[in-house]
Amino acid sequence: MDGGSTDNSLEVIRKWEHRLAGWRSHADGGQAAAINQGIALGHAPYVCWLNSDDWFLPNGLAKLVSALETHSQSPAVYGRSWNVIQKSGKRSPVWVEPFNERRLALRCIISQPASLIRRSAWQVVGGVDEELHMAMDYDLWWRLFKSVGPLHFVDDFVAVNREHADTKTKTQRRRHYQEAIKIVRKYYGRVPLKWWLAQPYAVWFKSIAG
Repeated sequence: MDGGSTDNSLEVIRKWEHRLAGWRSHADGGQAAAINQGIALGHAPYVCWLNSDDWFLPNGLAKLVSALETHSQSPAVYGRSWNVIQKSGKRSPVWVEPFNERRLALRCIISQPASLIRRSAWQVVGGVDEELHMAMDYDLWWRLFKSVGPLHFVDDFVAVNREHADTKTKTQRRRHYQEAIKIVRKYYGRVPLKWWLAQPYAVWFKSIAG
């Protein structure tokens, strides 16, 4: 679901077109709208999305499918993922924890590329919120939890998140935090002090550090 890229994205897509169920490239309503549109075109019982920066590790998706089939009451499952810095190749584990509401209120403890969602649960919550541009996945975890039940944690590495200078979380830190704080207040009822202490570091100090 390409938003009308002007780089070599179409070249890459066409190279693998024979392996795709379908694709499109044109201006759209943003990332969340594209995710909802793409998932609506499918019929599989489980759904997920990968941004162009991310990928599954070998057998990673199979492990998530197996977990969802085993834990039939869970709306979604998620595993661990590596964060890889494109420029240096350095990798480190993304902060992921077993599901807990209080911990989710302190930070996003779920790595989106390492997640798999039951389609029936996705339909209950109506997919990702198209009004959000930065933290639509964080909002989704809260709505799945509140509407269906706790998400299940798979203690295994299943995906990779690639980090580079042009990612939205690097270039729009302030907007990211603003959305996340509103989400916490909406679903948890209050904003833990941690958010107010961490925001200056993440938004200003990290931006200065580059």
